[in-house]
Amino acid sequence: MTADIKVGSQFSPVQKRIQQAALRLFAEKGVYGVNVKDLARSAKVARGTIYNNQHASMEKMFQEIASQLSVEMHQRVVATMVDVDDPVERLAIGIRLFVIRAHQEPDWGAFILRFALNDSAMREMWSGPPRKDVAAGIARGRYKLRPGQLPVAIVMIASAALGGIFLVLRAHQGWRKAGSDAAELTLRALGVPAREAQRIATAELPELAPAPR
Repeated sequence: MTADIKVGSQFSPVQKRIQQAALRLFAEKGVYGVNVKDLARSAKVARGTIYNNQHASMEKMFQEIASQLSVEMHQRVVATMVDVDDPVERLAIGIRLFVIRAHQEPDWGAFILRFALNDSAMREMWSGPPRKDVAAGIARGRYKLRPGQLPVAIVMIASAALGGIFLVLRAHQGWRKAGSDAAELTLRALGVPAREAQRIATAELPELAPAPR
């Protein structure tokens, strides 16, 4: 199964197919390794269609896709956890949702794995709900962090999620174990007692909310 980038309903089927192909090619070849010819062939469209529907610059197209992915995942994770109040549970669910989506949509996972910490738009995924949940956990006494450690905690959370994605995409672990282990160890590192961290990290996982229309 491959990713289908849908931040809204503004994209035509052809545009979605082009973006799908671009997502896969960027993950495989990097930002500067993709050209219009490659993209047209992969999307099964004429070169003129690429120019008519997308930026002529591959760099601009990459930034557009990266921004869309960040916004879309924000929206879907937030919608999934609308009824979850505990910031510790929210953080664990968020990590696990990233891992299971990478299992279900390998092209999406490969793109995230390659660019999530290297591109400014992609880094926004980690500075929204995760940062708020950690801050809320600190305020409620659920996490044991010293002042000034929040930025490092956010990077650690992102790294744990990406580590789970890596294990799944390389077939070293199944998504369930990789996601739960990543969530559990993250919670323990933040100060949650081991038994509680394991319970939260292995609880039933809600289904990721659909992309907004």
